[in-house]
Amino acid sequence: MLTAQRWLKWFAVFGSFTLVGLMFAGQWYVGYTANGYPVTWTQVLTWALTEWEIWALLSPFILVLARRFYIDRQNWRKTVAVHLLLGIGFSFIQLVMHAAAEQWMTWAWEPGEQMTFSSSFYHLLTKKLHLNLLTYFVIIGVSSAIEYYRRYQERERLTAQLEAQLSRAQLQALKMQLHPHFLFNTLNTISALIHRDPRAADQMVARLGDLLRLTLDHHGIEEVPLKEELEFLEKYLEIEQTRFHDRLSVRMEIDPASLDALLPSLLLQPLVENAIRHGISARPGAGQIEISARRENGTLQLAVRDNGTGLPADWETCGQLGVGLANTRARLAQLYGARHTFELANMPGGGLEVAIAIPFSTSDDAAHASDAARGPLFGER
Repeated sequence: MLTAQRWLKWFAVFGSFTLVGLMFAGQWYVGYTANGYPVTWTQVLTWALTEWEIWALLSPFILVLARRFYIDRQNWRKTVAVHLLLGIGFSFIQLVMHAAAEQWMTWAWEPGEQMTFSSSFYHLLTKKLHLNLLTYFVIIGVSSAIEYYRRYQERERLTAQLEAQLSRAQLQALKMQLHPHFLFNTLNTISALIHRDPRAADQMVARLGDLLRLTLDHHGIEEVPLKEELEFLEKYLEIEQTRFHDRLSVRMEIDPASLDALLPSLLLQPLVENAIRHGISARPGAGQIEISARRENGTLQLAVRDNGTGLPADWETCGQLGVGLANTRARLAQLYGARHTFELANMPGGGLEVAIAIPFSTSDDAAHASDAARGPLFGER
């Protein structure tokens, strides 16, 4: 049973040959009347449409052979030779059918001037063979061009899929680097407290269990809402505040409109860990970390600031970025490309600011984009 798409394709094939036939009919009518040969529109339409609709009837078989003997770089010589033989064969078949049709038309319109089949065939052979060959190769050329475009689209689709898979693999590798980095740092902290403050170490172990549970819940998920990321961050900060007590204070300025925004999972924790490890730990006194998030002009603006020592003046040339900052930069570049910003700057009063801007989107936006990419059901192949 033919689908609507196949019906449309064959309608386009027959419609194209009908259009060519109408063009030839118009040319013949003008040519005959201009040279003193009286003809009617009915006659030239019948002659022209008969010739070209025969090609329309033959075209399904030609299109099958065009796909079977597809012309490409590797075998074009052999394939062109095959099509030359096929073209001669189809040209003769068309001439036989045309001669038979011409016999019937002569019998219907001019019964007193009946031509023999051999005379009609010979007349068409000497007049139409070259045009038939050209017509065959035009059909083959159009079919090959359509097939080439289809294969090109398929290669583009497969390339896009492979690039997406590679991107996911690279992102997963970056996350796998972060997880042991965070875990080892936390275990080192717990190890330092076991003998000095067993109760604090016990609390940290419990908090670490909560963190690992949240990490497993988000396994394989690349983006999470900001509110879930903040929940994970709060568990981590509880561990660090158990360690630093009054030496660490945290202030958050979170715009409620940004809580549903999607961002890479485990994005804020390495930034805060870097601020504590390289900023707060290096201070003899109390340290403060500020975390802010807001929606602005279609972007999610994130910032992590500390009042530590900041970065040395030559940090860019020396490449002095820890695992957390380096992986965060790489993940953002992998996910958003040129649609994000990642900036490090020393604060005027001391300390470091990490500022990030990414496109603002929510889970609803992602669902709508996925539905749009799938397209309507009747458009699927």
